[in-house]
Formats: sequence, structure tokens, C-alpha cells
Amino acid sequence: MEESAHSGVAAQRERLIEGLRAYGGQFTELSRLFADWLGLHSTDAAALLEVAAAEERGTPLSPARLSERILLSPSATTALLNRLEQAGHIIRSREHTDRRVITLRSSAYVQERADEFFHPLGVRLDAVMAGHPPEVLAGFEALLGDLSRSMDGYIAERSREAHPGSPSGD
Repeated sequence: MEESAHSGVAAQRERLIEGLRAYGGQFTELSRLFADWLGLHSTDAAALLEVAAAEERGTPLSPARLSERILLSPSATTALLNRLEQAGHIIRSREHTDRRVITLRSSAYVQERADEFFHPLGVRLDAVMAGHPPEVLAGFEALLGDLSRSMDGYIAERSREAHPGSPSGD
């Protein structure tokens, strides 16, 4: 019976992972459409979304953290930030007590454009979520957090194996 229960969990895991993979693909396509809508390269738009999302969470990004999030080298991230800043899409500021730390913020223009683009989707997602009991949504949110932490731990382990001697896995 124990093996049968494990088999059921494994099958459910596969279905859930496939759903998350498909959702990730949809998110990637949405990011591409947002980039096209703004007239930007998809990497630039992905960076803007990361900057804006971090601001919304109350944890604005540094260039180094953005580089990690979008998987670009520091020099490529600098070139990207130069383009975005010249276009008026982002603002680099020195808000930290350590004045060497740069904080990235999206411009008011980008915030307005992102709201215009994403608000209709937010309305649709809110309607879908309203059809589910709060405890189901809370359970799903907890599960996503647990899955994310588990995946992060596995990635960190594999990174250490791929780069022995590097404490951060770089």
C-alpha cells in the first residue's frame, strides 16, 4: 500500500509540474508580448518586470541581484541597464547607507504602461481565484512556496557540485 501511495504522489507531482511548466511558458509568452508592446527586446522587458516586481514586494533590486535574476553576466547587465536608463525606463539611485550600493527603480512611465498592459489580466486572474475557497488558495500558495524552496535548495546543491570551491555556486 505504501508503494501505491508513493506512486499516486509521483503521478500527481508529474501533473503539477507539467501545469507549472505550461504556466511558465505562458508567462514567458506574456513577457514577450509585453516587450513587443513596449518596443523592447525581450531581455530588456524581462529585466523591467523583475525591477517592477521587486519594487512591489518592497525589496528593490541592485544591478548584481538583477543580473542573477535574469541570468546575464554583470557586463551584459550593465549594458542592458544603460539602454533602459537612456530610454527613461529605469532609474538608478543610491538609497542605501552604503552609497556604493545602487538601487534600481522603474520610471513612472513604465509603471503606467505595465499597469495598462497587465491590469486586464489581473482582473481575469482575480475572477478565477474568487471561484476558489480562501483555504484552497492559501494551501496552493504554501505549496508553491515549499516547491520553490525545494527547487532552490536542489539548484544550490547542483551548483556547488558543478563549481566546487565556490561558496555561492558561481
